[in-house]
Amino acid sequence: MGTAISLDLADDLPAATLHALAEETFGWLREVDARFSTYREDSEVCRVDRGELRPAEASADLRAVLARCADLWRETDGAFDAYATGRLDPSGYVKGWSAQVASDRLVAAGAPNHCLNAGGDVRVRGHSATGTPWRIGIRHPWDPTATCLVLAGMDLAVATSGNYERGHHVIDPHRGVPARGLRSVTVVGPDLGVADAYATAAMAMGEAGIGWLDRLPTPWQHAVITDNAHLLRSRTLPYLT
Repeated sequence: MGTAISLDLADDLPAATLHALAEETFGWLREVDARFSTYREDSEVCRVDRGELRPAEASADLRAVLARCADLWRETDGAFDAYATGRLDPSGYVKGWSAQVASDRLVAAGAPNHCLNAGGDVRVRGHSATGTPWRIGIRHPWDPTATCLVLAGMDLAVATSGNYERGHHVIDPHRGVPARGLRSVTVVGPDLGVADAYATAAMAMGEAGIGWLDRLPTPWQHAVITDNAHLLRSRTLPYLT
């Protein structure tokens, strides 16, 4: 998926078991990359985009992702749009979704204590190796060596969308131009795929995304940094002072 992925397994299990769980996790993520990559010409996403593969004939995973993207388009009044760039690109949901599926599989396999970080989209469950809640640093949008917030929890999905690495790459689908107004959006909740999509949608909305995030129901929380360096956050955000 063009990003670094790390996995921290904190359960006291035999080394061979932990190794097998890690291999299964990365195997799944490689499968997702092969199917959903917008860079591989032979991926299902690219074949659908070129009209060589009908969506109805695609894999069950791709059909499910396209259906969920359509739901998210409606939920966000079109701000989350898998076609915002003019071609099919569900990456704003897929990265978080694939990590969420991987985390769910680890829990089902008997490894309920772990942290999976897919390029800044983080899913934590249970406790760290020290027995304490996981700590998730949110990168400072102007200083890559610093954090602007540190979250803590035992069951969090944390997704961040920002323009500090790839420039203004999030498109406002209503105007067809790069979104402006927000430097970084972090969404916290129970599902990483949805958190990823919500963060992308809020970035696409620009400053209007702040009010939209404020209206999301519990348990969704957020932290936003504007282009003029203001930090706005949910009152219940689980951050460390």
